[in-house]
Formats: sequence, structure tokens, C-alpha cells
Amino acid sequence: MTDADEDAAAEALQRLGLSKYEAAVFIALERLGTGTARDVDRMTDVPRSQVYGAAENLEERGLVEVQQSNPIQYRAVPLEEARETLAERFEREQERAFEYLETVRRGTDHEDEHQEGVWTVHGQDNVSSRIRQIVADAEERVLFASSPELVDEEVVAALGERAEEVDVWVSGEYVEDPDVAAAFEDSPVQIMSFPEELTASAAGRMLAVDGDTVLLSVLGGEDLPGVRMETAIWSSDTGIATVLLQLLRSHLGETVEEKV
Repeated sequence: MTDADEDAAAEALQRLGLSKYEAAVFIALERLGTGTARDVDRMTDVPRSQVYGAAENLEERGLVEVQQSNPIQYRAVPLEEARETLAERFEREQERAFEYLETVRRGTDHEDEHQEGVWTVHGQDNVSSRIRQIVADAEERVLFASSPELVDEEVVAALGERAEEVDVWVSGEYVEDPDVAAAFEDSPVQIMSFPEELTASAAGRMLAVDGDTVLLSVLGGEDLPGVRMETAIWSSDTGIATVLLQLLRSHLGETVEEKV
């Protein structure tokens, strides 16, 4: 393992809730098997006076065992046990945080906040996540167009699943991708030809749901090599959403506009 690998592992452990010193001590004990505070001090940048406290905290977390000898010996628990312990702790903390946030949200009136809200989403993964959520909430109909380069398996799955209960129409150009075509082969998703302006190279994705929700995205410069940055705006149950949907209808033509 290189120093960079060890630094990355220590940072990952910190994101899972360990302090900087706790992460360093835990990694050192994994290397040592069993060791004293002096052994850990020699292997890390952790001051010996801080090794004791960090080791005690790790013991409380169930990650380290202590032998009350002279000097005191420490050893890390088996890795699989440590993995399960950290995973359970992370889940508990996540549940605690979101239970509180749900309580706060229920106690706050957000109606005014959403009256004329237009939200911006950056990045393909985040746009895909928002599309899946909007599609899942559809009650009557979904109209979706996309640049073929933005194929997302989870979006494809969401469209296919929702088509079991509501009308779903998808851009023919998007379905030219063999994997998408195969996924929709036995699906009730309906394939339509969309006007070229909706599938132009600068366009990203378009989603219209239930006549009151709209999402539009565009592609810009490269976010990563070979991956273009996607930015979307979306709105629901607002005057702005109504205007955007009307503009879409005016460009779609008679065969499509009633589905927006």
C-alpha cells in the first residue's frame, strides 16, 4: 500500500465517523496485529498521549480490543466485524438525522416556497435522479425525449416500470440505442418521433408529466473527459411550468401536443 492509498483509506474512515487520530490508530493496529501505544506512536504521526484516547474511543466503537497488561496491548477487531460495525453505525446516524429532518419539515409550511419555484439541477447523475423521481410520481402521462448519449439504465427502468400504470411516450431517437430498445421491447412504453429541435446536439433531456410538471436540460462543456456537463431546470404546479409546457406544445405538433 502506498502513502496515497493509506491517506485515502484514512480519509474514508473519517467520512464514516472516525476522527483523524482514530483512523490513523486503527490503520496502524491493522498493520501491527497487536501493539502498544508506543508501537502505534512509532508507526504514525499521532502523539503517544493521543494514542490512548483514540484507542479507548475505538474500543467504545467496537473496533479495537484492549488487553489490560503492562504495557497495555491493543488489537483491531477482524476486518469483517469492523466493516459491519461501521455500516451499522452509519445507518443509525443516517436514520437519526433524517428522522429529525422529517420532523422539522412536517412542522414547516412549504407551500409558499413552491408556488413559483424553478429549480436547477447540475450533473448527469443528479438530473437522472430528479427525472426518476418525477416519473415515479406521474399519475396520468409521461412524455420523455433525450439525446442518445444520455442513456441512463435507471431512467430507462423507471420509464418502463411506470408505463405499467400510466401512459408513457419516449423519443424514437433515444430508443435507437440497442440497450434501450431491448429494455422497452416487451414494455408498454410507446415510441414516438419527436421534432428535430428536441433532439438537437445541444439538447439534453425533456420531460413533461401530467400537464403540470416539466424538466428541460442542455449539454455544455465537458464535466469529465468525454462526458459533457448537463444542467436542467424543472418546475411543477407553477405558472412558469404552465408557460414552459405551452411553449413545448407550440413546437411539438398535433400528434404530440395533447400528450404534454
